[in-house]
Amino acid sequence: MRKSRYTVADFEPHIPGSGGIISTIAKRVGCDWYTARTWIDNSPTLKRAYDNECESVLDMAESVLLKNIKDGDSADAKWYLSRKGKRRGYVERSEVTGADGAPLVIEYVNDWRNAEQD
Repeated sequence: MRKSRYTVADFEPHIPGSGGIISTIAKRVGCDWYTARTWIDNSPTLKRAYDNECESVLDMAESVLLKNIKDGDSADAKWYLSRKGKRRGYVERSEVTGADGAPLVIEYVNDWRNAEQD
């Protein structure tokens, strides 16, 4: 049932446990996605509740990741180091060179730089 006028109180209890998914909040309230998004964006109270929910989900995901690392999951450890360990040198880099390490040659097709002026 869609209402013609909503209040902050219509949305606030439906944010916790939503995982920060706007369509879930909208379905719980009984409005469309755009209405829920607009209310969250325009209400400091709802924005704070929404941000708290999103941060909770992020904390949960980090907890799972750390548990996996403690359990010896090397793929998760590598992923974590590539994101959080950059300052320690854990960075995946790609170097682009020409064939067999030669300098990279860039060829312009339709090179406008030397075109004759009209």
